[in-house]
Amino acid sequence: MKIIVPYYSSYLLSLSFILFINFASAQKGLFDSDEALQITLKGSIQALLNNRGTAPQYFPFLICLPGNDSNINEIPILVKTRGHFRRLEDHCINPPLLIKFLKNSQHSSSIFKEQNKLKLVTPCVEDDYVIREWLVYKLYNILTPKSFKVRLVKLTLYDKGSNKYFSTSYGFFIEDAKQLAKRNKMHELEKKLKPQQLQSDDFLLMTVFQYLIANTDWSIQYLQNIKLIVEDSMMLPIAVPYDFDQAGIVNAPYAQPAEELKMSSIRERRYRGYCLQDFQSLLPVMEKFKKYKSKIYELYTSCNLLSTRYKKNTIQFLDKFYAILNDDKLWQKVITYPCDKNGTGNVVIKGLKTD
Repeated sequence: MKIIVPYYSSYLLSLSFILFINFASAQKGLFDSDEALQITLKGSIQALLNNRGTAPQYFPFLICLPGNDSNINEIPILVKTRGHFRRLEDHCINPPLLIKFLKNSQHSSSIFKEQNKLKLVTPCVEDDYVIREWLVYKLYNILTPKSFKVRLVKLTLYDKGSNKYFSTSYGFFIEDAKQLAKRNKMHELEKKLKPQQLQSDDFLLMTVFQYLIANTDWSIQYLQNIKLIVEDSMMLPIAVPYDFDQAGIVNAPYAQPAEELKMSSIRERRYRGYCLQDFQSLLPVMEKFKKYKSKIYELYTSCNLLSTRYKKNTIQFLDKFYAILNDDKLWQKVITYPCDKNGTGNVVIKGLKTD
């Protein structure tokens, strides 16, 4: 299979992440810092990238962690491609990965000591869109702890076959769903439900967040880009969103809304909660978005990894959301759209199963 690597991602001919971390940072958890980890992953990139079928297999790799004394501690891991859209070579040059840690002494004394499996998002096309998606996760972290933590990484790839290092690029780790549930004193729930069967306040928060970022690529019924967590059998589940590369705020060049939604652009916002006639029930959610407005704006204005142009466009994008939120008539029109039988507010996105 021929692998085509453009000039900006020649590093794709290798798979190797070395984490350059000092002893102090090793004592922290993986998601306890916003500082980007510089990492290199050793292995056969070609075998991995060629394995993009519906049932990808794991390949052996090494994560190398240099310590204070500059000795390299090599941690054996397993890596495979994952996802659906971004795994296919026709869509993305660089597929997202799933890393599985093997229990050993190196693992237990490293920054990965509490991790079993980790999703790693890599650039589908360019670094910019990875950073933008990473920030969307950080945005939801501002609103609720019932959200996936992420850690930005800087990837340096090393191909064992050719014995070469390649250029670096940004990516990010996503907290495992079991860790997310444990952190919130809950557990995962694998069950297809209707939106009305979830905890109302958390669901409404999630739907307004999806509206803010202009993301329509999700559904509760098919667990499309949604994980459910629940405290116990007496409590209603909570929906936690992930996978935001199709969001308008990210504006990836390959992203497009589902045809069934009849939308002109991914930058168009569409509220996709259930029919809600009681405007008052959304007031606490609205107040939360107003309360954290300055932090949401600061998330983008303070990030030096974003271009000046993207910052400006995103501030304008956020301004439009808050203009609607602060206008009762406009906001009520937005949130009652799913009640329109002639609209597409009740279309369910089935999507495709991902791991």
